[in-house]
Amino acid sequence: MQFFEDGNVIKSYVISTSRRPPSNLNGSLGTPRGLHEIAERIGAGQPAGMVFRGRVSIGHHFSELPENATDTNLITSRILWLNGLEDGVNRGGDVDTHARYVYIHGTNHEDRIGEPLSAGCVLMRNLDIIELYEQVRTGDLVLIVD
Repeated sequence: MQFFEDGNVIKSYVISTSRRPPSNLNGSLGTPRGLHEIAERIGAGQPAGMVFRGRVSIGHHFSELPENATDTNLITSRILWLNGLEDGVNRGGDVDTHARYVYIHGTNHEDRIGEPLSAGCVLMRNLDIIELYEQVRTGDLVLIVD
C-alpha cells in the first residue's frame, strides 16, 4: 500500500489481502476493488496487538489467548472500516463493501504479511496500522487495485 503527496510516494506498507481472488461480491471472501472511503476509525488508544470482536476490544492481547484461538487471523490493534463509493461496483446490493465488514486492520500473523492471508480484509502489521490510523481520518479515500 502506498501513500502519495504531489505525485511522490511518501510512505509504503507491506500488506496482505484475501487468500481468494479479488471480488466485490458478498460471500466471495475476496478483497473488494475500487474507490472506497474510511467510514469508521475504531481502536484509538488501544495497545498494539489488542484483539477486537464485533469491533469491540476484548481486553486481551493476542498472545494471551489459547493457541487454538490464534490459528485464524484475528482483528488486532486498529480498524479502518471501509465504505464503497461506486454504485454497483462496491456500494449497494450484493457488492456493498461496508455491509461485508471489510476493514484495514492489524493481525496476529504479522510474520505472514505480504502473502495472501485474509478473508477479504486488508491486513497490516500492528505498528503499521497504528501509524496509518493516526494519519487518516473518516472520509479519507482508499483505492484498492490489482
